[in-house]
Amino acid sequence: MKNLSNRNQENKYICFAKDQRIRTQDAFALLFTFTLFLFAPGGVKAQENPIIIGLNADMSTADAESGQSIKLGAMAAIEQINAQGGVLGRNLSLKILDHRRNPARGKINMQTFGRNPDVIAVLGGKHTPVVLAELETVHELKIPYLIPWAAGTTIIENGFTPNYVFRVSVRDEYAGGFLARYAARQGLVRPGLVLEQTGWGRSNEKSLVNAFDQLGITPAWVEWFNWGESCFMSSLERLHRAGADSFIFVGNSPDGVSFIRSILQHPESMKTPIISHWGIAGGDFEEILGADLDRVNLAFLQTFSFFDPPFPERAQTVFELLQKVSPDIASVRDIKAPTGVAHAYDLVHILSKAINLAGISRREDVREALENVPPYHGLMRDYKPAFTPQNHDALDADDFRMARFVQGIIKPIKD
Repeated sequence: MKNLSNRNQENKYICFAKDQRIRTQDAFALLFTFTLFLFAPGGVKAQENPIIIGLNADMSTADAESGQSIKLGAMAAIEQINAQGGVLGRNLSLKILDHRRNPARGKINMQTFGRNPDVIAVLGGKHTPVVLAELETVHELKIPYLIPWAAGTTIIENGFTPNYVFRVSVRDEYAGGFLARYAARQGLVRPGLVLEQTGWGRSNEKSLVNAFDQLGITPAWVEWFNWGESCFMSSLERLHRAGADSFIFVGNSPDGVSFIRSILQHPESMKTPIISHWGIAGGDFEEILGADLDRVNLAFLQTFSFFDPPFPERAQTVFELLQKVSPDIASVRDIKAPTGVAHAYDLVHILSKAINLAGISRREDVREALENVPPYHGLMRDYKPAFTPQNHDALDADDFRMARFVQGIIKPIKD
């Protein structure tokens, strides 16, 4: 494809009564028994020193909904695992650090987790650029990094051996084909690609162009934008001049808001179908735009919905766990980013099985065990298994679906 892009540069004491006497051997026996209790699985030491799972995600900026959803899914799994006795006789706990969408802060957070010997693994956040910036640190620390949201292909295909990154999430290599096939089913043959100028955007350019090529379709134009873009009017003009009959949008919530607002000011664009990657569903996109979303034809990639789960009984169990860990959840409508919840829930369960399989909470052993966890019946799917030494991606295109915002909630499209 020639020059289609305007790519920019870019704590017990043992107490005795005063008059009580204890024979020396009885005292030693009692001390020995207490020592065994102290260090045995499930003893005082086990309860005071849980195994920690870190969460390194955006918890406070415009994409905080993604981090909060991952937190909810992890907490639900931890609640369930601890109620069943924990792992290796110890409870799990979640420690959270906020990277605020900042790659440098993400690296600092990872270093902080690495210095704590009780941290066995870290859950990542949504943003591919942040995860990519952390990969060298992750492998220097030899700490398993579990990805429940970010989709960049090179997050897993990262060149590190052994590879410490494992993902239950979308992979752009598969997403490109899924989105392209969806567009083709709608009769769209001149897609315009609107991509953020990051590693995630570049990953999607490659996968989308390849996928469309296999369908005999050539994108009409590739339009690039930087984080924080406030106006897309010029981009829309270029896309229409190139003959775009649809927009394939790859960006996160803040830029997605700006993109839709620009479309609402551009009459010709309001008639154009918009097919989006899932980045718009991890922030306050719908809350900001509200009823304006009814004025555009927008469909976007998702993997899981509590409204149409693959295993309803499992979903009901998880919903009840979510209500325990979050009093604000009264119905499934209150679960704003269900994919993050589902992926994190399954990842924590897979991790717990790996820790038990390793038999010791040493990071290197847990990494190896993650490649050998037996089949697991999860919320998202039946993993057969989730990971192998050759494959650290647990999902594929069979797990994908398209969705729309309907009265403030995410609902799958039946097609």
